[in-house]
Amino acid sequence: MNKLKAHMNNIVLSHAIFALPFAYIGAILASNGMPKISDLVWITVAMMGARSAAMALNNFIDLKYDRLQPRFANRPMVTGAVKPWEAIALTLASLTLFFWSTTYLHPICVKLAPLAVIPFAVYPYMKRFSWTCHFVLGLALSIAPIGAWVAIRGELTLPIVLLGLVVAIWIAGFDIIYGCQDVAFDKKNGLHSVPVRFGVKGALTIVKVMHMMSIIGFFIVGQFMHMQWIYYGGVMLAAAVLVYQHSIVTPTDFTKVNQRYFMRNGLVSIALLVFTIISMMFD
Repeated sequence: MNKLKAHMNNIVLSHAIFALPFAYIGAILASNGMPKISDLVWITVAMMGARSAAMALNNFIDLKYDRLQPRFANRPMVTGAVKPWEAIALTLASLTLFFWSTTYLHPICVKLAPLAVIPFAVYPYMKRFSWTCHFVLGLALSIAPIGAWVAIRGELTLPIVLLGLVVAIWIAGFDIIYGCQDVAFDKKNGLHSVPVRFGVKGALTIVKVMHMMSIIGFFIVGQFMHMQWIYYGGVMLAAAVLVYQHSIVTPTDFTKVNQRYFMRNGLVSIALLVFTIISMMFD
């Protein structure tokens, strides 16, 4: 039981609420209503498989840096609660689950599945040579709504690509805020990030612009998809949370960038899902 808990902590299972609701939104929009239960089940399995593989692989690749970072002293792989070989085993098992689940979705998913793996396999290495690492993470998570749409329709359209881009910008922005805490550590160890490249103040300004773009993007997606008024209530809620999140962070104070800070964003994605469902009900 302790080993299971250690693995769940290693992949931060609770953070699945960041991307999973967006996958459901993609599925709902693709179906123009509620998808079949079987589709939702296999989309969920695919998402959890891909995400678990990504997190386990990321922590394995970054282990040498995590061991040097005091803030990560309690991470399961740093403490030894999860062994490196166990992380690799979980990665392989999770990838197997991901590829297997795609066989129960639209036939094109099996062919595209390897492409979905590329961003999260590349992401752990990006910080070693480029400040654009945050955007690769965003790209990896943008696959949530896009993949769910393709899983049902088997095609790409402009609205879902735009939604994926919006999610990418949203997530990348918060990863940049997270990275602001590690500027000194990253510089010392030769790592790259937006805060290292543009300074903490510049990074926070960039994130504000990115998050304004994401809110505008959510509105445009609503227009493309002919969403009802209730959907825009969810977007306004997301905007309000973003304003609050930015108000409690300054270039000299990141004490509030904690677990609760990031979980609020998960609640926002859930709220957007709920508002999307209600909007479809009014259609």
